[in-house]
Amino acid sequence: MNQPLAYIHPEAKIAQNVVVEPFSTIYKNVEIGEGTWIGPNVTIMEGARIGKNCKIFPGAVISAAPQDLKYKGESTTVTIGNNTVIRECVTLNRGTALDKNNTAIGEDCLIMAYVHVAHDCVIGNNVIIANTVQLAGHIEIQDYVFIGGTSAVHQFVKIGAHAMVSGGSLVRKDVPPFVKAAREPLSYAGINSIGLRRRGFSNEKIAEIQQIYRTLFLSGLNYTAALDKIELDMAPSAERDDILNFFRNSERGVIKGYSSSIDAN
Repeated sequence: MNQPLAYIHPEAKIAQNVVVEPFSTIYKNVEIGEGTWIGPNVTIMEGARIGKNCKIFPGAVISAAPQDLKYKGESTTVTIGNNTVIRECVTLNRGTALDKNNTAIGEDCLIMAYVHVAHDCVIGNNVIIANTVQLAGHIEIQDYVFIGGTSAVHQFVKIGAHAMVSGGSLVRKDVPPFVKAAREPLSYAGINSIGLRRRGFSNEKIAEIQQIYRTLFLSGLNYTAALDKIELDMAPSAERDDILNFFRNSERGVIKGYSSSIDAN
């Protein structure tokens, strides 16, 4: 299924049923899994590791060298998980030896047109990143995150699982799991209750998460006191512990509550 007008380096490892459309270029030291479609005018450079049943649309550049002055040409990679869709003109830079050696995109993700993912980012599974989002280096995005279009995310920021970031946001601080983040400066705007219900969270579990964030953002306590109160008053659960660990391990600091008058619903 490889078109004669495409160039595939003889050392690239391409599964038998991969489709490569005309005018695409695939360098050496590339691996592409079964059932993947490579559209026209795609460039896949050294170090790309692309899973099964992916779709990569025209104009995308996968595994280009990092835009980092510390990068000295070392051999590093980009990995893309199974069933992930990379839309038009997306750029994914490979990692650096000074950090993870790899930039990772998980499974079942949708990376929309003109998104840039810089070196050493780690993106989880089932993540949706809308058009023209720009991710600086060393960012971590956990599972089931949605980032609205034209947002820009500062290097080393962490976005917790099931969070939703509104379009046009400037993300300078960490966004904790299960929340909606909006406004300028980016602030807590309630929990992502619609997304949680779509993913099968029970009403009781959603109420538990709401109570945690009421304590964190609406009680008037500082984060240290609020976290201690949550740990003391609420029974252990995976969601409670995820939130506690996220706040306590944040290196850049967590977004603030917008106003004490905002409801947590």
